[in-house]
Amino acid sequence: MNPLSNAAWHIAVLIPARNEEALLERCLHSVLAAQRRLPPNVSFDLVVVADSSMDDTYRIASALIRRVGLVIETDAACVGAARALAAEAALSRATVPAERCWLANTDADCVVPETWLVDQLARAVEGYVAVAGVIDVDSFAEHDPGVSTRFRLTYLLNPDGTHPHVHGANLGVRADAYLTAGGWNPLRTAEDHDLWNRLKAGRHRATADTRLSVVTSGRRVGRAPDGFADALAAHNGGAA
Repeated sequence: MNPLSNAAWHIAVLIPARNEEALLERCLHSVLAAQRRLPPNVSFDLVVVADSSMDDTYRIASALIRRVGLVIETDAACVGAARALAAEAALSRATVPAERCWLANTDADCVVPETWLVDQLARAVEGYVAVAGVIDVDSFAEHDPGVSTRFRLTYLLNPDGTHPHVHGANLGVRADAYLTAGGWNPLRTAEDHDLWNRLKAGRHRATADTRLSVVTSGRRVGRAPDGFADALAAHNGGAA
């Protein structure tokens, strides 16, 4: 048995949020439901970074997580910088060694399943230091007919349960590997691929697992330039 299987773990969920008053509450409720599935030997933290928000994002987050987490305001207007700030705060609050601290990243427009955190913990206990999950879309209402089909036909999932995708909305990493790789860079887009590539280049044991899935919004205009919303929107206007 892996000696880490009975060890005390700490999981911190990190969420950047920019003008997300419409979707943040459902995200946080889903994360808190996932927290309730954690075993007693796992402590929990939740850090939301309200980045350049002009709406009620900060207030909503503060009201929902004030007993179990932290809400930070910044004007970085940069998802990579917001993720880095969340990680820095979470690590400063953790009371376990970095090799038993897991950083679970998602986005404010996502809904995570109740098993999201225990599934990541299982990969950690198996010895993986990073795991990239997949995403699905809640609604294609803002898109042309046929976009749902085109998205699912082109979103590659391998028969062996692996995949080629990297999403900041569904990415977990052990804190020591995160720090060794250099953490999140302050990039306005593709910050997830940047971190993942550095983890892989450092020969950290990472896995891409289709069993780890979250649902994200199908909005046509996203918060990060050239992010998932833009990739989804690119399916519009094609043949059905």
